[in-house]
Amino acid sequence: MEPVKIAIIYYSATGTLHALAQAAAEGASKAGAEVRLRRVAETAPPEAINSQPTWAQHLRDTADIAQASHDDLEWADAVLFGTPTRFGNPASQLRAFIDTTGPLWAQGILAGKVYSAFTASNTAHGGQESTILALGNTFYHWGGIIVPPGYTDPIQFQSGNPYGASHVAGDGPPTEVALEAAGYQARRVTETAGALRAGRR
Repeated sequence: MEPVKIAIIYYSATGTLHALAQAAAEGASKAGAEVRLRRVAETAPPEAINSQPTWAQHLRDTADIAQASHDDLEWADAVLFGTPTRFGNPASQLRAFIDTTGPLWAQGILAGKVYSAFTASNTAHGGQESTILALGNTFYHWGGIIVPPGYTDPIQFQSGNPYGASHVAGDGPPTEVALEAAGYQARRVTETAGALRAGRR
């Protein structure tokens, strides 16, 4: 049987979400998935990016990572979306990509796939839960099957977020707990997508 296909599509300005996405990719791969790690296009103006050296540097550091496309969504059995919170909502860069998917939705191509989300905020109460829930609104419209990590593994009692892996970026780079939680979430998504595919057959 061919492996489950997992797309991890994310936006990261300074590297936090990139690190979580990489941990998720590793988790899915260890669970036997074929993985595509994809970043969405940067849409902020150069003057905004260049005003923050870490933002500009991260953009240069990840220039070799392929940009997300509709093909990645069509290809995947399951998709994990990663985004920083922006006032309790997904970043506009990720929303811009999602807002182009109307043609796929109209054809039913996005229905029946497994979806999950992870995030980071600058502060402890910076909208992590509402950001993941906001992405859930899109998954409902697509007819997706939402798979959160829940409290289904010991790491979840350390990370404390049943909605999806998350991190407080203001405290520094993602901790081992946050990275392990992202990896676990991806493994759970992989296993669920695999069970669904086998059941459909």
